[in-house]
Amino acid sequence: MSEKFKRIGLFIGITYGLSWLIIALMVAYGGAWSQLVSTVVVTALMFIPMVSAILVQKVIYKEPLLKPLGVSFRLNRWWLMGWLLPPAIALAAIGVSLLLPGVSYSPEMAGFFERFEGILPPEAIEQMREQLAAFPVHVFWIALGQGLLAGVTVNAIAGFGEELGWRGFLLKELGHMDLWRSSAIIGLIWGVWHFPLILLGQNYPQHPIAGVFMMILFSLLLSPIFSYVRLKSKSVIAAAVMHGSLNATAGLSIMMVAGGSDLIVGVTGAAGLIVLLIVDVCIFVFDRSIRGRSVDAIIGGDEANSARP
Repeated sequence: MSEKFKRIGLFIGITYGLSWLIIALMVAYGGAWSQLVSTVVVTALMFIPMVSAILVQKVIYKEPLLKPLGVSFRLNRWWLMGWLLPPAIALAAIGVSLLLPGVSYSPEMAGFFERFEGILPPEAIEQMREQLAAFPVHVFWIALGQGLLAGVTVNAIAGFGEELGWRGFLLKELGHMDLWRSSAIIGLIWGVWHFPLILLGQNYPQHPIAGVFMMILFSLLLSPIFSYVRLKSKSVIAAAVMHGSLNATAGLSIMMVAGGSDLIVGVTGAAGLIVLLIVDVCIFVFDRSIRGRSVDAIIGGDEANSARP
């Protein structure tokens, strides 16, 4: 086994082991998968890839941590793209959802409230309707503003917990590959990592088993976009901002539609997969600068260009 595969194996083993141990302990001690529990557990798990990357890179191999993993605070326009592309994807997913059978536009958010049936009592849902109706503007725009703010602040911090592992450590270790092959491997590892959460009802509560495969597809299609922003921005923190923005605004994609299931509508449903595929195709078609080049060559070329007078 080459040293590179050994390092990747250590990272995967630590990441999967710690993450799935936390979930197993929660289930063993009777933790119910409620809104509060899921938020706490998911947030904690998001920092496991970062812990794994630090353990392998710094503790086990005693190598520099920040620069090799792409930690840079130098702002550029690609940070802005990382921040704004996720809500654009969510809005596009609404449009695609409306083209699918059985899905309709619902400004009164009928589909949104239907998702709370069986979770909250009817009087609580009705109270929620009244509270949202009392807002001076539609709650969609309030959610968009809050999502953008959270995406670049608290959610970006949690996103960094994942991205230092996925687009920091793993992308570095797979640097001899091009964007697409490295992204496919990272996306597969990333998607499989989610499977215990999906089985518990995260993201696809109506279809937890089918949701496992949907999450793997979602991760495979999303991975090149995250890697692209990380490479173009020359910073894994830009990818963390994109991750935070995605988590904070993905819910917008189901607020204004009715009908369909969690496999069909939303960013993580079929509608979202179609949008992500379109973004991937656009990257492949319109950016020829990355074709046939390894990740190492892209990073090295960028650093060489930035060093020229």
